[in-house]
Amino acid sequence: MYRRLAPAISLHQAAEGSPTLGGLMARARDSAERLKAVEGLIPPAMRSAVQAGPAEGDVWCLLVKGSAAAAKLRQLAPMLVTRLKNRGWDVATIRIKVHTGR
Repeated sequence: MYRRLAPAISLHQAAEGSPTLGGLMARARDSAERLKAVEGLIPPAMRSAVQAGPAEGDVWCLLVKGSAAAAKLRQLAPMLVTRLKNRGWDVATIRIKVHTGR
């Protein structure tokens, strides 16, 4: 007796088929695109210390390794907001959170 198995689907297909996971993937993609849009404004030596965080409403969060990099990003925040607005995102504030990697 053989059981017929459903065809295998990729994780991406499964996530896109689920409203909850699909929404989460869209938010993650949006956040990554925002980071890509402002990457040129971040000093090259700092780029590896910065990760895209969640966006909620007009607030976007950046996760940063180390307080020195966080302080520099806080100085750059007005330029980052301007760049994002010019590229079509509705961003009023960028929150900087020091990420400890735990």
